[in-house]
Amino acid sequence: MTSKIKKAVFPVAGLGTRFLPATKAVPKEMLTIVDRPVIQLAVDEAREAGIEHFIFVTGRNKAVIEDHFDKQFELEETLKRRNKDIELEILQSDLPGAGQTSFTRQQEPLGLGHAVWCARDLVGNEPFALLLPDMFIHGSPGCLAQMKNVYDARGGNVIAVEEVPQDQVHKYGVVGVGADAGEGFEITSMVEKPKHEDAPSNLIISGRYILQPEIFALLDKQTAGAGGEIQLTDSMLKLMDEQDFYGLKFTGTTYDCGDKVGFLAANVALGLSRTDISPQFTQVLKQIIARNGGLD
Repeated sequence: MTSKIKKAVFPVAGLGTRFLPATKAVPKEMLTIVDRPVIQLAVDEAREAGIEHFIFVTGRNKAVIEDHFDKQFELEETLKRRNKDIELEILQSDLPGAGQTSFTRQQEPLGLGHAVWCARDLVGNEPFALLLPDMFIHGSPGCLAQMKNVYDARGGNVIAVEEVPQDQVHKYGVVGVGADAGEGFEITSMVEKPKHEDAPSNLIISGRYILQPEIFALLDKQTAGAGGEIQLTDSMLKLMDEQDFYGLKFTGTTYDCGDKVGFLAANVALGLSRTDISPQFTQVLKQIIARNGGLD
């Protein structure tokens, strides 16, 4: 019987240098896709999958993230007085319950593996989900909910993957594909940024993981790898010698919100999917495209 996935880790310590000057004072995770911060969308996905405890690995100047997931009495009282019932309901429904959020500090930018290791005491000896907030995965059901189906059936470790053109695999972590395993498949290998001719497939790791707690002991001993950072992939490769890993080719579209074009595309995609603004937004987009010479 598999242990229930109750906790999720969100690494949010990055500087967001690709979005300067906007991120000089505002964390990149608080930039909004339409009207929801990037980090809120990741938490939404985790809540849909049944996550009960949200663990944020923060850095300097990230206190606003903690404030975002806190109750704001003055704002709520103002909304009540002004009869802003819809806005008040949104705030209250988004708010995690008391004790459901934890924050720990990654004091140095030593890589994703180090950020995950910083959450070890908060996670404890139980499996957990890991969501990289920069990667907004748009779809229903959410990516983590789809992964949970594989985990519930198979246990072990589960990684979300998606296809990219073969000439693009050198930019990503790539997995080797083994036997089918229900909705997923067995992962036989992982290679970080391989040459396209050496890649075991064109399926890349997409920023969503379900991992067993034994990863922490491996990260504790992990030395710096690519880029002089502690790489999560290096420790996952070692864990593959002891435990099963499964991949899920999920249904949905990924937008890299750490990239300017990906961030803009995410805003368009989410805007078009929103019934409250889609008709008007569609017309505005058509007008903008027409003014700029149309589409090639």
